Amino acid sequence: MSFWLKNITVVFFLILASGKLLAQIPGHNADDRLRYTGGSISTAVPFLLISPDARAGALGDAGVASSPDINSQHWNAAKYAFIDDQFGVSLTFSPWLRTLVPDMNLLYLAGYYRIDNDWVLGSSIRYFSLGKVVFRIDQDDPGTTYSPNEYAIDLSLSRKLSPNFSLAVAGRYIRSDLTMGYQGLGASKSSAANSGAVDISMFYTREISTSNTEASSFALGMNISNVGAKISYSQNMEKDFLPANLRLGGSYTVQVDQYNEFTGMIDFNKLLVPTPPVRRGDTIIAGMDDNVGVIQGIFQSFHDAPGGWREEFHEVNISVGVEYVYNKTFAFRGGYFHESGHRDFGKGGRQFFTLGAGLRFNVFEVDFSYLMPRQSNPNNPLKNTLRFTLKFNFAEYMRRQNTQLNTN
Repeated sequence: MSFWLKNITVVFFLILASGKLLAQIPGHNADDRLRYTGGSISTAVPFLLISPDARAGALGDAGVASSPDINSQHWNAAKYAFIDDQFGVSLTFSPWLRTLVPDMNLLYLAGYYRIDNDWVLGSSIRYFSLGKVVFRIDQDDPGTTYSPNEYAIDLSLSRKLSPNFSLAVAGRYIRSDLTMGYQGLGASKSSAANSGAVDISMFYTREISTSNTEASSFALGMNISNVGAKISYSQNMEKDFLPANLRLGGSYTVQVDQYNEFTGMIDFNKLLVPTPPVRRGDTIIAGMDDNVGVIQGIFQSFHDAPGGWREEFHEVNISVGVEYVYNKTFAFRGGYFHESGHRDFGKGGRQFFTLGAGLRFNVFEVDFSYLMPRQSNPNNPLKNTLRFTLKFNFAEYMRRQNTQLNTN
């Protein structure tokens, strides 16, 4: 049973990565040259890396330095310190990988509350349903149907340290139940995996003096997320890393006039998890041992790729997004996400364009995003990915209620 549990986690990551590419280790004699998966990095609970909201999903998964909104919890909780309103809540629904599984979904509920001028409390719940899965012992077994699921609950606290700079720390509880306690013939009993993790983030924003009457601004952001204990589904299984992650980025906003605003942004993203080495039997012939602790794995992840610094460079994903906002009411967005599909150092090869729009009403906003893979493969599992987000601005609602009461 442990064999199947291990492979469920690995296969799910492969689906998320949309395939692996084979490559060869350079620098070895022909007799020593081995085929390997381009150093593709697999982790437990990869659902933590899925873009959970429609706005960032339309911006090519860029969001660490975008303007603060209700869904900042995932991208950079430090942005909450610069959000204008008192509190708000958002809900996102995303049908996921529908070309492969008809009932796989991601739900994301996020919110924040401003304690005072400097402190803001944020929280979110992420629920990932893998649909219905039938477990069988052998081909004659009619099977038992389960509904595997995973979820994470977050709580963050952000503080504005200066008029331009803020910090935040977030705690996360993670639960992954891929087998619902199923135990096959002769296999060890499985159980739900549990772990905890922390995020540390920072945000800097500043207005720029220009010759125009309207102001422009730029922002920088950083988020180190999902740093926590390894996770396992059985006592007989090796523990897997959480998807510890480093995200760095910047944005630049041009206020053309009082109605028109343009923002461009870019994110650089890297897993802080060791790259698998190349082994012959028990001997490592390229790379470094990946059976290390969490903290050592974070530092090691910057210099342990079997292909050297060239491969390390290909482990960085790039997200680029552009957002146009008219009269703070209508938004149109586009973006591009790039993950290396290099012949020798492929890391999954996810490359896609994104489009989306947003509309703001008095009390709530509606966001929508659509994903288009760059590859023309009609069976691409990411094809036609949609996200829908509703944001509720209760502070605006309360202001209107108070205004109405005072008028009466």
